[in-house]
Amino acid sequence: MNLKIAVLAGDGIGPEISVQGVNVMKAVCEKFAHQVSFEDAICGAAAIDAVGDPFPQSTFECCQRADAVLFSAVGDPKYDNDPKAKVRPEQGLLAMRKKLGLFANIRPVETFKCLIHKSPLRAEIVENADFICIRELTGGMYFGEKYQDNDKAYDTNFYTRHEIERILKLAFEYAMKRRRHLTVVDKANVLASSRLWRQIAQEMAPLYPEVNTDFMYVDNAAMRMIQEPAFFDVMVTENTFGDILTDEGSVISGSMGLLASASTGESTPVFEPIHGSWPQAKGKNIANPLAQILSVAMLFDYFDLKEEAALVRRAVNASLDACVRTPEIQVEGGAHYGTREVGEWIVRYIRQA
Repeated sequence: MNLKIAVLAGDGIGPEISVQGVNVMKAVCEKFAHQVSFEDAICGAAAIDAVGDPFPQSTFECCQRADAVLFSAVGDPKYDNDPKAKVRPEQGLLAMRKKLGLFANIRPVETFKCLIHKSPLRAEIVENADFICIRELTGGMYFGEKYQDNDKAYDTNFYTRHEIERILKLAFEYAMKRRRHLTVVDKANVLASSRLWRQIAQEMAPLYPEVNTDFMYVDNAAMRMIQEPAFFDVMVTENTFGDILTDEGSVISGSMGLLASASTGESTPVFEPIHGSWPQAKGKNIANPLAQILSVAMLFDYFDLKEEAALVRRAVNASLDACVRTPEIQVEGGAHYGTREVGEWIVRYIRQA
């Protein structure tokens, strides 16, 4: 297979982990005789500094030319600490999602046996957690009408039937491939937009009789994720709720540096770690590259390259079992490995497999 990949390293630790993801992808493609080419493009704060736009037209065109985007992270304190800033790095991420029509964010939440002790939750609670959260990505308050002055502000949580139906269809299809349990998360007791979500989900459920469909208010879902994460199989929700719940889900695995995601929809899919740019760690060679590398596995899965994806995941698990880990997940007294060293170890494992 020939693959053209747009690489958007972004800000903070993004360039450091991006290199490791690219190197792993190159090693796998060499092993399986695929042809892969990479094209770099700027986004986020780096793009604002360079051209004044966090997602410039040239980057959009690069993404359009590609078969997939390997994205890392955006964000910079100089914008975070200025509430009056008109242009922000995160606007580039939203623009990418909107322009590419990426309406679905798919985030697996799972545990690694050797890291269960790293979760702040008790081992017996998290050890069987294995679910997918599907977040609607291009609607809701993030994209609805906004207003702010010195005395008042509002954000509009706007959804159409079309937007809701397409994300629910995807969620039902994922549930059919897994354990056939779908949880629709909303706030239908308070929000009109949530009531429309629930109405449409109830209309669609009979089309998937094999799927056990249930409904849960978002506050209850947040609590249930901590009390009994193994209850969930596939969870689907709107943009704002999904943003919060998926970050909450990261504590189940013990580190945000372990979780990958895919954003799919009408155009080029994007594969990215769920963590942010962690600017405090920039250049220190301490950032965990595993979420970026596992995003490469999700990329291979998307193109139905199952053996390739399985090899990446096997290499990641092997590195964890061998205690080749960055500091935040290393065992007490374990050897020091940085971002580069972990990536290089995984590349060697792939080449020797």
